[in-house]
Parts: sequence; structure tokens; C-alpha cells
Amino acid sequence: MATRIEVIESPANQLIPVLPLREICLFPEASLAAIVSRPSAIHALDVAGRVGKRVLAVAQRDAGASANPRDLHDVGTIAEIVDSRSFPDGNYQIELDGIERARVVTLVGIDTLIAEIEPIPEDDPGDDWGSAVEALARYMHAHADLRRFLDQQRRSKEPMAWVNLACQHLPITASARQKLLEANARERCIKIGRGLDALLRKEQSG
Repeated sequence: MATRIEVIESPANQLIPVLPLREICLFPEASLAAIVSRPSAIHALDVAGRVGKRVLAVAQRDAGASANPRDLHDVGTIAEIVDSRSFPDGNYQIELDGIERARVVTLVGIDTLIAEIEPIPEDDPGDDWGSAVEALARYMHAHADLRRFLDQQRRSKEPMAWVNLACQHLPITASARQKLLEANARERCIKIGRGLDALLRKEQSG
């Protein structure tokens, strides 16, 4: 008999299936398309499909390792499964929409992980989002294809949506991307703004 797992939602903590990610992380107000092949991840999608179509998308510390509780970062993003298609080989193609950041409190399970999570409210970035968006505008001015891509990806008119999209899609390392996800809104704006200007200078001088 199949084990029944319920996603418990309350103003405080929640229980939610975990979808481990390799070499990428998902930000709020951003989207992610991925191919899922590991049986444990496919089972997590199956559980999510029966209990609200939400997963905790959380990056692995080591992309080459098998997903286990010790290999996962503490901060990920609650995501809605907006599309899921199976292939004859048993793999799945999925599309996720990031909703909000969350911190893992505890993890249970062996093959399929279920996390007790604590949502992380997004704080006010103050005036720092302005300099970040200006830096992104300068970078996109030199990369017209990126501008068109981000315009298609943007799902919110909030200024922080631009910042989160930059964090999601720009060419930075997986560890740097995770640090941006863990940072509060003000720190994220400052870091991505400085990083974009540094990246643009490097590209122009090269």
C-alpha cells in the first residue's frame, strides 16, 4: 500500500517534497526548465502532484554526489510545478516557477526527501534595488539577446523581479548563485549590481 504524505501548510512551517538541483538554484519570481531522471526526484514530483504541485527546489553542494540530506544546501526556493511531461525513457521534463525562499529545518526520508521548511520573508531592499537595476540595464545594453530573454522570463512588475532574474540567469558560478539566494534583498541587490559592473568591465577589456 502506498504511503500517504501530506503537505502541511500553516503560517509557520510546512512539509514539502524536495527536488535536488545540480549546478543551479531557483530564485523567487524566476522560472527553471529541467530534465529529471533520478528515480527519487521523479517520486518527489509524483508526491508533489498529489499534494499541491509544489516542491522545495534546493541545490546540492556537490553536483556529482547523490542527493542526500548532508549534500543539500540549507536554503532553497518553494516552487510551483507549472508543467511536467514524461518521456518513453522514463525521464520527465518540468518547468518550475519560483515562489519564495525557504530554509530547511529538518529532512526526513531516504530515497525521496520530505523537508520541514520555514519560509523566509523577503525584506525591503530600500534604495539599493535601483543601483542593481541600473547595473543590469547597462549589462543588457551590451547583450541584446539577454534583454529579450529576460523580458520573456519576467513574471512580475516588481523591481526585485529583475534582480532575481539576473541572479538566476547571468553567467556566474553555482556557489556564487547560492550565496545570492541566501542573501537578503538588500545584500542581493548590492552584490549583483557590483558583480554585473565587474563582469561588464571584464568583457569590455577582453
